[in-house]
Amino acid sequence: MTGQATRGRGGGRPTLEEVAARAGVGRGTVSRVINGSPRVSDRTRAAVEAAVADLGYVPNTAARALAANRTDAIALVVPEPEARFFAEPYFSDILRGVGAELADLEMQLLLIFAGSDRERHRLSRYLAAHRVDGVLLVSVHADDPLPDLLTQLAIPTVISGRRSGEEQVPAVDSDNFGGGRAAVEHLISRGRRTIATITGLLDVYGARRRVDGYRAALEDAGLAVDEELIAPGDFTEEGGRRAMAELLDRRPDLDAVFAGSDVMAAGARRTLRDRGRRVPDDVALVGFDDSAMARHMDPPLTSVRQPVEDMGRAMIGVLLAEIARTPGGPRSARGQHRPPARPVVLPTELVPRAST
Repeated sequence: MTGQATRGRGGGRPTLEEVAARAGVGRGTVSRVINGSPRVSDRTRAAVEAAVADLGYVPNTAARALAANRTDAIALVVPEPEARFFAEPYFSDILRGVGAELADLEMQLLLIFAGSDRERHRLSRYLAAHRVDGVLLVSVHADDPLPDLLTQLAIPTVISGRRSGEEQVPAVDSDNFGGGRAAVEHLISRGRRTIATITGLLDVYGARRRVDGYRAALEDAGLAVDEELIAPGDFTEEGGRRAMAELLDRRPDLDAVFAGSDVMAAGARRTLRDRGRRVPDDVALVGFDDSAMARHMDPPLTSVRQPVEDMGRAMIGVLLAEIARTPGGPRSARGQHRPPARPVVLPTELVPRAST
């Protein structure tokens, strides 16, 4: 009995037929139990499960996936350097949401970086072999060719953040425009009138929309949009520090700053402190993301909360729907002419703290 619990008749891996013989049922009944079919009595299910346990039978999921034209794997692709992935809370929050949504599914998640031309070429070859059922793309720039490549390969894909307002690939985004506008409206309500902004990378659609929201709030309040109060950043702390120094050199009279990310706001805070400017007494400061960094800054940072973890969860939901909608599975080219899904846009929320 002990030997049979680890070996089949030939001394190798137990087979489906051996499980069926042990349970006294047909091979098809064993298959239905293993695949969770409700069309099996409780007594039969218990007999099959006991036989599986006795023999140590392990279902051949790879063969089942091949038969169903599925790999049971999806890729989370980050077209950024690894250093940025580990430095910005946005990415870890997305990953947390994706992982939480996949927790109860028998699917493998692959994390792939594609921040260089060499990595992108290697990724293209890997994906062309259809080794995954779908792809999640995070942090996509306007000229990124990966979404279009995946469309040509007929691999179901969802991106976090659109490349433009005419994005054709299914996307999950946050209300960047509304968040930027809310940040500046908050500063205006605090009596600030010379309000600067530090932008993210402007080849990222979400960063451009935050600046659009900044402009709209000023115009709605009857305040002129001064280009000298707009400085480019790159979503890094050092970029925020440099942009803040540039703004103070140009407009030392500024009394508020909206930074396009909490990380850049932290860099701006360093420069303000170095220049002897008090926050919020001399300069009020608002960030974007509402990351843990915002809560732990001195003073705690007012920030626009975007539900990043929820975005990760929503991306999985949209991707699974895309996989299910693709005729014949990901190896079929017939799915690439389907009309694109409407983008899922999640709301943002201003979280006031002591920095304003």
